[in-house]
Amino acid sequence: LKLEKKPKRIQKQICQVVLDHFEKQYTAELGDAWSSVRDALTSPWCWQHAVLLNRFSQSPGLESSLAEQGYHPAFPAALPYLPAALRCYSRAAPGRFPAQKHQPGRLKEYYLLNAASLLPVLALEVKDGEGVLDLCAAPGGKAVAVLQCACPGHFHCNEYDDLRSRWLEQTIESFIPDPLINLIMVSKLDGRQIGDLHPEFYDKVLVDAPCSNDRSWLFSADPQQAVLRLMQRKELSSMQFQLLRSAVKALRPGGSLVYSTCTLSKAENSDVINLILSSCRNVMPVDISGMARGVSQEFTFLSGMQQHELLVLPEKGRAWGPMYVAKLKKVSST
Repeated sequence: LKLEKKPKRIQKQICQVVLDHFEKQYTAELGDAWSSVRDALTSPWCWQHAVLLNRFSQSPGLESSLAEQGYHPAFPAALPYLPAALRCYSRAAPGRFPAQKHQPGRLKEYYLLNAASLLPVLALEVKDGEGVLDLCAAPGGKAVAVLQCACPGHFHCNEYDDLRSRWLEQTIESFIPDPLINLIMVSKLDGRQIGDLHPEFYDKVLVDAPCSNDRSWLFSADPQQAVLRLMQRKELSSMQFQLLRSAVKALRPGGSLVYSTCTLSKAENSDVINLILSSCRNVMPVDISGMARGVSQEFTFLSGMQQHELLVLPEKGRAWGPMYVAKLKKVSST
C-alpha cells in the first residue's frame, strides 16, 4: 500500500464553456476568493483524497502505513460530534492511496473520499438506535460514514437513478457486514415523494442533493453535453427545494436535517435553504459554527456565511471541497 512517489499528472481537458460560465458566476458570488478556488479546481493533480477506515474490516498495520506516508487523523477530538469509531486520515500533499477493488463476499478496509464530504455526516450527529434517511444516497460514501459513527435503528438509503442505485448497493456490500446490512433498506423512489410516503418517520435526514458538480463539470468531455448541463442548471434549485420539502415532511418533530451539495453555486445552496426557511414555519436553523471552527485547520471556508451553514472552498494545499452544508431542525408538525 505504497503511495506513488510521483502521482501521474492527470490528463483532463478543461471544458472552456463551463470555465467561462463559472468565471462569470463565481467572480460575482465569491469575489477575491474565486481566483485561488479556480486554481485548485483546474489543477486535478493537486486534488487530495482522504482515507476513511472501515471499522468492520480492521487491517493490522494500515494506520502505521498511513502515518509513514505523511497521513494524520483528519478531525480533531475537540469537535462537538466525533464518534471514536470514525477514523479518517488525510495529508497536506496531493496523491492518492491505492483504491481497493470490489470483491463479492469480502469487505474493503477503507474508502477514499474528499474529506469535506464527511462534514454533512458530522453535522447530522447520528446516534445509535435512531431512524435515519439518506434521501439521495449514491454512490454511498456518506452512508458508509454514517455507519462508522453509529448503528441506526433503521437506515433507509434511497437513490432514484437506476445505475447509481446499483453503485450504492455495491458500496454497501463492499463495506458493511451482513448482520448490519439487514438494518439497511435500499429503495429507488423519487425522493420528492418520500415525505408523503413516510411522514414524520425519521429522526435524522440527510439530503446530499443532486447538484451542478463543479469539479466534474469543469472537465466535461463533450462540449454539447456541457452546454445542455449549463442550460438545465437553473432547474436544479427547484428540484433541490422539492427534495428538501419532502425531507421536512419525512422528519419527526424534534428531528434534524442536513442539506449538502458539492457546488459553489449560491442558487443551489444558501438560496434553497433560505427558501425552505421562509416557506416552512416548522423548521429552524441549527448553529454549526462550532463544527466549522473545530475543522478550520483542515478546511478553508467562505467568510460571511450564516451560523447554520458553511461552504468549503478548495485551494492548493487544502484541495477539499467544494462542499456546502446546512443544518435545520423540525420544531413541530405544521
